[in-house]
Amino acid sequence: MLKTIVNAWKIKDIRTKILYTLLLILLYRVGCYIPIPGVNVEGVASSLEQYVAIGGFMNMFTGGAFSNYALFAMGISPYITGSIIMQLLAIAIPALERLSKQEDGKQKIEKITRYVGVGLAAVQSVSIILALGSSAVYNTSWLTYVTIGVTATAGVALLMWMGEKITEKGIGNGISFIIFASIAANVIPAIANIANTVSTGSISWVAVPIIIFVVILLLVGIVYVDKAERRIPVNYAKRVKGRKQYGGASTHIPLKANANGVMPLIFAMTILNVPTMIIELAGEGWFATFWKKTFATGKPGYYILYALLIIGFAYFYSTISFNPVEISKNIKENGGTILGIRPGWDTANYLKKIVSRLTLFGAIFLALVAILPSLVFSFFDIGDLQAISMFGPTSILILISVAMETNTQLETQMMARHYKALL
Repeated sequence: MLKTIVNAWKIKDIRTKILYTLLLILLYRVGCYIPIPGVNVEGVASSLEQYVAIGGFMNMFTGGAFSNYALFAMGISPYITGSIIMQLLAIAIPALERLSKQEDGKQKIEKITRYVGVGLAAVQSVSIILALGSSAVYNTSWLTYVTIGVTATAGVALLMWMGEKITEKGIGNGISFIIFASIAANVIPAIANIANTVSTGSISWVAVPIIIFVVILLLVGIVYVDKAERRIPVNYAKRVKGRKQYGGASTHIPLKANANGVMPLIFAMTILNVPTMIIELAGEGWFATFWKKTFATGKPGYYILYALLIIGFAYFYSTISFNPVEISKNIKENGGTILGIRPGWDTANYLKKIVSRLTLFGAIFLALVAILPSLVFSFFDIGDLQAISMFGPTSILILISVAMETNTQLETQMMARHYKALL
């Protein structure tokens, strides 16, 4: 990966894209420290001590901007939530499903998703600042809350624009890169936090090699599975059109072992944190008592529900991202066949069966990655889990996935530039 970056830096066009991406990421990090008018940062920090779930979840995706309630306090999470909502609606509403299959339908749905994300940001920013209480603001007038809502919503809109510009003119997927930057910004503070908790005795010295071993094991496992793929061989018959001969070659369809990446894990974690956030904001009640007894972090019900959500979202995401009927149709139209499988519906069913198995494998892998580290830390009685949350499976999986995706894009752009020069 380091060699790829060095080689890419030598090419002027790609170097410009890298610098453009880094500039926007730098602006994002600066925005994480620009205060919103009317917000009492010290009051927000003291109020967040009561809302551990909200603070921990939001800070992970905002690089600490939420604890300061800065310009980018909402991060990119409203857009991700809006994307989940639109994908669910595209399945439930036939009109949206038809729109998504049109030539310019994806652009229209993306535009609607932006509006949904902005709307969610407005509601979320005002709701959270109201829930944090009067100590979170200098003035409790309606104008103060409107100003906070408008500013925080503008921050989300600006982040969406940055993400699109990185995708368009920079390197990698813009939204993923922003999430990557948010999590990476917490690495040094997390290491300092672990050192501090070890020195104070909250975490034993014995826990340090265990944490290192679990992190290395996660790194190796994630990279290995991310690179793994199932190759479906496809043979193309020879065809003669005029004086030219086509086909007569063999190729393959590469199906990744974990084609869904980190998305099922992010979706499951988002959904699982919603009830906890509601309980923290609404206060105690029968639902809070039931949830804490059954699905609180560390309870068996929590791990079972987490695993089921990951598997469910993995199949959902696989359904909307892979169309075996369309692929089967393309293979048939180009005179291709899979060895031992009839063209048409048999090929589509075969591909569907293979993808279903790979999805199950990928989902189980994600579930194990999400759950096993917490079980290991609990087994060895590592006390302060909040201190090591930065090195949890979700954070590591996102960091590795985005880094490998960006590395692949750099290699692709260098290769494309090489062939362009030859042509």
